[in-house]
Amino acid sequence: MEKIVQTAGRSALGEFAPDFAHFNDDVLFGENWNNNDIDRKTRCIITVVALMSSGITDSSLIYHLQNAKSAGVTQKEIAAIITHAAFYVGWPKGWAVFNMAKEIWTADAAADDAKSMHQAEMIFPIGAPNDAFAQYFIGQSYLAPISTEQIGIFNVTFEPKCRNNWHIHHADKGGGQILVCVAGRGYYQEWGKDAIEMNPGDCINIPVGVKHWHGAAPDSWFSHLAIEVPAENGSNEWLEAVGDGQYGSLK
Repeated sequence: MEKIVQTAGRSALGEFAPDFAHFNDDVLFGENWNNNDIDRKTRCIITVVALMSSGITDSSLIYHLQNAKSAGVTQKEIAAIITHAAFYVGWPKGWAVFNMAKEIWTADAAADDAKSMHQAEMIFPIGAPNDAFAQYFIGQSYLAPISTEQIGIFNVTFEPKCRNNWHIHHADKGGGQILVCVAGRGYYQEWGKDAIEMNPGDCINIPVGVKHWHGAAPDSWFSHLAIEVPAENGSNEWLEAVGDGQYGSLK
């Protein structure tokens, strides 16, 4: 399980109340939340019920509801948890928590439906969350290896508004990348040029040394095959993110 690292205490109260910030970040979250005597999902459920019983329905409860969802608590489970707790701590508290939980889990369900519809549009799998390269993306992307022998071919999927940072492919010989759109709608842009809209069947050849980015349109999922051109001493240089102002001009 990934270790929890919390900095909210120091960010909000580091100078005003350093001891409280320390207890919040290093003890409550740093030690208590990383204790493995009970699993993360159970700890999230306990925390939600504790806050509900105390009548706390502010941003802290939203945070812990989102935390519970991330830990694997399903919509049916959170509904049963809140209903059960409401019998003991008060029906109005149940209503208050349901109003918050409904937004969190309904949004998740809507995203799952859109993801399923996108998957149905193509023969390649969406794959797993692209966590290894998440720092170079704005939004959620997914990666599915199609071929890892001879030539690397990967299906890269972007949720709406997701795009990677500006980057450059380098190589002493050969190299570069080929993109083939297989589903949805997205964009490719080279530095100093207008963005090119990509639709299923479109192919983009990216030479080495060209600064560029690619990603989904604001209102559409997008998948492309990323084909790695064989290279000698090939590398990838990640640069700055594509800002909201620049990306926001696309439709």
